[in-house]
Order: sequence, then C-alpha cells, then structure tokens
Amino acid sequence: MNKLRILLADDHVILRDGLKSLIDAQPDMEVVGEAENGRVALQKCKALQPDILVMDVSMPDLNGVKATERLRETDSKVKVLILTVHDDVGHLRQLLQAGASGYVLKKAATYELINAIRVVANGGTYLDSSLAGKVVGGHGGKSPLKGATQGKELSERETEVLRYIAFGYGNKEIADKLKLSIKTVETYKTRLMEKLDLHSRSEIVRYALRQGWLDDM
Repeated sequence: MNKLRILLADDHVILRDGLKSLIDAQPDMEVVGEAENGRVALQKCKALQPDILVMDVSMPDLNGVKATERLRETDSKVKVLILTVHDDVGHLRQLLQAGASGYVLKKAATYELINAIRVVANGGTYLDSSLAGKVVGGHGGKSPLKGATQGKELSERETEVLRYIAFGYGNKEIADKLKLSIKTVETYKTRLMEKLDLHSRSEIVRYALRQGWLDDM
C-alpha cells in the first residue's frame, strides 16, 4: 500500500515531533520532511513532492497564508492542510481563498487531524467541526439563497443542509442535528447540488464563501 506522504511545517520543534509520532503511527501515512517556516516548506515541497503539507499559519520568514498563495501559483499538486490556534473567520476565509484544502485547530482531538488528512488526500475540503455551529447558527432568518448558475432558489431546509455540508458534517450528523432521516438529507443534498450545479464539497465551500456565509461568524 502506498502511504500518504506528509510534510510538516511549524516553527515549534516539540509540536512537530508530536505530530510526526502521531502521523507515522498511522498505517497509511508517513512524514517525509519537516520545515520551520513557510519559505523552507516551499523549498521542501519542490524537493520532496509530498501529497499533503500540514502547515501552521503563524511562522517566521514566510507565514502560512503567503506560503499557501505561492504554492498555488506554481504547478504543484501538493494539498495544504492548515493546523492553527486561530479560530476566527478572518484566518479561515483568507486561507481558503489562498487555496488551502483544510483548516484544523490545534486544540482539536488527534483523530480530527488524521481524519482531515484523509479527507484532503481524497480531494475533499475539511473545516474544523467547531466552526460549523457558528456559521450555520448565524444564518438566522435569512431568505432562501438563489442558485449561482441556474437562478433556481433554494428552500430554507436545502440552505441549512448545504451549510452543514460546507462545514464538514456528514449525512448522519446533519440528519441528527435537523431531526431528519439520512435518506431525506441525501434527497436535499442531491436536489440542492443539482440546482446550483455543484459537484463536490470543495465547490460547496467556494459557494459558501461567495455567499458571504463566513462573514456571519
């Protein structure tokens, strides 16, 4: 089995050591390199060609936002997963717009980081689950959203489901929170994605950004 190749970028050696032990303990992952700042991370991405760069935001020389932007300006296929202490919407929005594929808080349980790595590796977008409640709860009584491509209007329930999807919840979790059956959630999901011509979670996240949902946090 080919293991996921992970590059760690954080200016704290002790944290990198802990993350390396955690990741290397997984049967499908291995840490292939480490970097103490964004500039070194870019150099090692070019040299090592990892699958995923797990990177802090606040680093000397070149921070995580700038490093993500520069990586996306190249033809690199490396996916960026941000690991940070910052839980404010400013950092989240900035990093997603810069091209990051995921955002996990350092205070999160270890299983969440491992899950996030796998989601990002499979082409998904992972947002820390602690942020979802703020965003979905902040919707309030806003009117249904109009489809970006076909001009079709989403119902309130479709909008709720879409927002939960955008922030990392699975069908079962959404069903539990909205007190619906999983099959009903899947029906809403299929319907809203058809209306908006969306085909993946990453497209849903970009749609959420365009709608300004993150500004509600």
